[in-house]
Amino acid sequence: MQKQWEEKKVSLGGAIICCVVTLIIGGIIGLNWDNFAANFLPYLGFQTQHTNDWSSLDEVYSALVNNYDGELDKAELIEGAKKGLTAAADDIYTTYMTREEAKDYQAALRGDIGAGIGIEMALRDGYVRVLRTLPDNPAGKAGVKAGDIIYKVNDELVYDKGSEYIASKLQGEKGTKVKLTVMRDGEEKSFELTREEINNVSAYVTYDGATAIITVTRFDKDTGTLVQKIVADEFKDRNVKKVILDLRGNGGGYVSAAKDLLSLWIDSEPILIQRGKNDQEAITKANRGQAKLADTPTVVLVNGSTASASEIVAGALQDYNKATILGEQTYGKGVVQTLLDLSGGTLLKVTTARWYTPKGNSINGEGVTPDVEVERTYDDINHSRDPQLDAAKKQ
Repeated sequence: MQKQWEEKKVSLGGAIICCVVTLIIGGIIGLNWDNFAANFLPYLGFQTQHTNDWSSLDEVYSALVNNYDGELDKAELIEGAKKGLTAAADDIYTTYMTREEAKDYQAALRGDIGAGIGIEMALRDGYVRVLRTLPDNPAGKAGVKAGDIIYKVNDELVYDKGSEYIASKLQGEKGTKVKLTVMRDGEEKSFELTREEINNVSAYVTYDGATAIITVTRFDKDTGTLVQKIVADEFKDRNVKKVILDLRGNGGGYVSAAKDLLSLWIDSEPILIQRGKNDQEAITKANRGQAKLADTPTVVLVNGSTASASEIVAGALQDYNKATILGEQTYGKGVVQTLLDLSGGTLLKVTTARWYTPKGNSINGEGVTPDVEVERTYDDINHSRDPQLDAAKKQ
């Protein structure tokens, strides 16, 4: 039987009140749209669009083009403006990269650096220094040493540039020459080097009896899975009873690779807490069912150039008491960058979050403190002494 339609009465006063409330809320949102959009739209999956008045920038551009006594490349001016805009964020990790710079950066992340001179370098004491020379490569053969400050490349002063810029100058075609000038004990020393193909694997394992020494130089996308395969294929046959994980000089890379590596010790527990814009929080957990080394005594080697994804690994293993951390205070990079593809093949690397260890500790600017402190000097490195590795074997 069809239900009979009934007329319902609505209070006029109630309708008026509802309309007034709706208008007030709409007015508040309209007057504060920028704040509303910035704070709430990201939760709904929307990207906020920002409109700005660029008239003052146009004024500078026009004045420069109309008055400069010389040739100007307008495309270069625009690229320079993009770099300046990003640099004004005053964050050393947030950078704009041109198409060529983006290609070089992504190739370096993959370890595909082509030809070079065979050094590892990082910021130390305010300068980019040589951390070590790779075996059987041009720099080491010529006499470049750990601790050298990279001063000039092809007579261009680069001591005040970042390591990524310096790396781009040192890399090139196989067989081509590059002049490297370093500062050592207050004196300039120059080397004429011929670039060679660099064997630059991200991870490898050596053995000392029943101890496996896993060296991870950076975190490529497949670094974690590479180590997982080695553990699965070799450790049982070699009767491995102890692991030394060497993260010294490892400046980081992909967080996903750090997660895969940590999953050898930690099973499906949180390994990383990220807090980003608008206090959004994300928790990354280790993979399930891959913790083949969960009960294997482990020592992690770290130093002042252990950074970013490497510190995620060291911090998580320390929090869960899965390893003894040995060496020197780590770098202290507790922020996460996201790579954003822009038009024309350009790239923006932008800081999007801060990260915390599973226990909620921030290491940004502080680093991971070793459980056992052992120093390795540049003199030790240059004379092939390794007191940190020696101490790890005794743990």
